[in-house]
Amino acid sequence: MDQPVRNVRVTRVLGRTGNTGNVTQVRVEFIDDAGRSIVRNVKGPVKEGDILCLLEWEREARRLR
Repeated sequence: MDQPVRNVRVTRVLGRTGNTGNVTQVRVEFIDDAGRSIVRNVKGPVKEGDILCLLEWEREARRLR
């Protein structure tokens, strides 16, 4: 992989998604670029303040309806 891993901090938990609700949609803020934030889907337990490592950070998840 030629792209480095990017660390992000969970700033807000938006809700549960997926057929069985096993995916959590969160807003994350990049640690190295504090002004940039995106929405991502996360599988597994997550809460505000958690640090995540993103292998791919260009794509943004669609918003919950």
